[in-house]
Amino acid sequence: MAPAGNAPLPKRYQRPAQHKALTVRWPPHLLSAQQRCQEKPETCSFVNTGLEVALTDFQSSWNNVRHHTEEMSSERLLVRRGQPFNITLYFRNRAFQPGLDNIIFVVEMGPLPELAKGTRAVFSLDASRGGPNSWMASLEFNRATSLEVILRAPPRAAVGRYLLKVHIDSFQASVTAYQLGEFILLFNPWCPEDAVYLDSEPQRQEYVMNDYGFIYQGNKNWILPCPWNYGQFEENIIDICLKLLDKSLNFQIDPSTDCALRGSPVYISRVLCAMINSNDDSGVLNGNWTEHYLDGINPAEWTGSVAILKQWQASGCQPVRYGQCWVFAAVLCTVMRCLGIPTRVITNFDSGHDTDGNLIIDEYYDSTGRILGNKKDSVWNFHVWNECWMARQDLPPEFGGWQVLDATPQETSNGLYCCGPASVRAIKEGEVELNYDTPFVFSMVNADCVSWLVYGGKKQKLHRNTNSVGNFISTKSIQSDERDDITENYKYREGSPQERQVFLKALQKLQARRNQGGFQPSRPVPLSLGLPRSQDAPSLGLSDVVEVSLKISLLQPPNMGQDISFVLLALNKSSQFKDLKVNLSSQSLLHDGSPLPSFWQDTAFITLSPGEEKTYPCQIPYSQYSQYLSTDKLILISALGEEKGSPKKILANKIITLTYPGIMINILGAATMNQPLSIQVIFSNPLSEQVADCVLTVEGSGLFKKQQRIIIGVLQPQQRGSITLETVPFKSGPRQIQANLRSNKFKDIKGYRNVYVDLGL
Repeated sequence: MAPAGNAPLPKRYQRPAQHKALTVRWPPHLLSAQQRCQEKPETCSFVNTGLEVALTDFQSSWNNVRHHTEEMSSERLLVRRGQPFNITLYFRNRAFQPGLDNIIFVVEMGPLPELAKGTRAVFSLDASRGGPNSWMASLEFNRATSLEVILRAPPRAAVGRYLLKVHIDSFQASVTAYQLGEFILLFNPWCPEDAVYLDSEPQRQEYVMNDYGFIYQGNKNWILPCPWNYGQFEENIIDICLKLLDKSLNFQIDPSTDCALRGSPVYISRVLCAMINSNDDSGVLNGNWTEHYLDGINPAEWTGSVAILKQWQASGCQPVRYGQCWVFAAVLCTVMRCLGIPTRVITNFDSGHDTDGNLIIDEYYDSTGRILGNKKDSVWNFHVWNECWMARQDLPPEFGGWQVLDATPQETSNGLYCCGPASVRAIKEGEVELNYDTPFVFSMVNADCVSWLVYGGKKQKLHRNTNSVGNFISTKSIQSDERDDITENYKYREGSPQERQVFLKALQKLQARRNQGGFQPSRPVPLSLGLPRSQDAPSLGLSDVVEVSLKISLLQPPNMGQDISFVLLALNKSSQFKDLKVNLSSQSLLHDGSPLPSFWQDTAFITLSPGEEKTYPCQIPYSQYSQYLSTDKLILISALGEEKGSPKKILANKIITLTYPGIMINILGAATMNQPLSIQVIFSNPLSEQVADCVLTVEGSGLFKKQQRIIIGVLQPQQRGSITLETVPFKSGPRQIQANLRSNKFKDIKGYRNVYVDLGL
């Protein structure tokens, strides 16, 4: 029932704005003999005998439940395209009479709504009219003073904020028009006719509805799940997502066309991919790989997207400092899930960055075993991107499904820093000519890596590794905290005939494209890197490098604050004696593969009898590596061996990730919605030295209204501490708490705890 008298109106009710004089031009298919407004514009004055709308009930709470948007809001209408929703019109003076009254609805979105572009639609209250690609309105209930109507947006309608209007033409009365209010239209993965339709309910729950998850970091030998709060249903996040679209260069240049194209998930994904970074526009995040973050936040400290997006909005859309690949991917996941596009976060370990399209990643070492910087190509220790689920009407049908989107600004695509959507199926099959940016993504998972020794102005090829790039491609499992390995989605098994056939097919297509001018010639390596441009020495054949093997093995887990103990294993596979000189070195790496200066070196002289294996023990003290450690906590140990009196070289290396003890989170008592809840957070300083400037952050969608920031101050060596937080959960169901502890010595000691919040009475 509608509220009576002058009582305040609940937000779900809208008192329509009535225009007492207006100019109306009807599309020909909506004209009838009863209507007073002909094809030419006519000003219609208000007459009291006409049907008058007093209130409108958008039934937001009920509609939002049916459209899976109730966690966004229960007070404003958020619906999905291709699915009916109900509204109720309350009349001031009488009931609706089908033969007497003609009701016509108008929906408009964007600053310049146009019928021809689909951003404006005019449709009558007639269930028999319209098709699957038209807006529709039909009568549900006709009561004494109200009318319940079913509306439905077509499954290809542009997503965004709409204004709903109604025009009423009553017999012997003039046309009256009302603005009923605004609603938001989203993509619909539950609708088979929608391009983002996903036919698995568990997958829809994971990739659209789940507001927390894990992003995998570390290295291929030690994969670490990093908890993340996506928070796509938190307050105002949908408004921030729509503002992102309106801040894009596409909208700024041509808002009418941009809004018209927002029905395409391919178009939307490219626009948002470019908007997550700030290289071309007023995007969300500034990228920073320099290790200097004093004027912002170290990327390792973030634990969720909500704080980032709200800071972007609160600052007048100024880019937030700072992000790296996992932050870009996590924020894009939040935005895409919020808009209704199924999305997941993917980590690729040993990810290739091939800038010239030859599917070769070159790595250079000096005679001490130290890896040298290469500004042309690189192998990222791990790289994080997104997959979004959608049909690809622009490609053959078999290339729909999961599509790669990479918001990390690496290379430009059509002049903007974005990447994708690239079909995962196309990547696996080597169809690198298909849009968008498929060659670059193919190289990230399937390039070959060639190692070179640089000496005396020359370079000598050490070996070519066909399986070192693209390992343990990972994402969170469906409705589980486990990790899914999806490498087989991207490529056939390494070393299999199919994998090499696909690689050669892709390489041939790329070479043909380069010959036609599709790629720029390879850029010369800057001389400042100390690398020669040519003078390649003869490559070592396979038989030259397998007689003696080197391997590096850790003796104990690499815990932060402790010495690193390992052994070099040397095995003579030949029938001859071997005298080896092995140069060992260690240096920190950034996760994008950039090396930092070497901080430890050693030389081993090893004599091996035929078939003999020997070990050489090594130790790197914490006092020696601590001051050189990057935020990524990655250390590369390299061993470069050479036989006495022979040009033969043997290379072995190992990347280790130093680990911290995690934060422990305890739930004190039962978690019930709208009831107080106590949460204990236990943390410690893992180092044998004092740390200062300690700050603990805690967040969790549905549990905290905003990120909690607690200043801890100083922690003594090995000191443990705990705090208890009080909160009131405001959403039920499965939730997650994420925590991070930072200091002047470390930035990302993390922890999480899953909790189920009961609905209560």
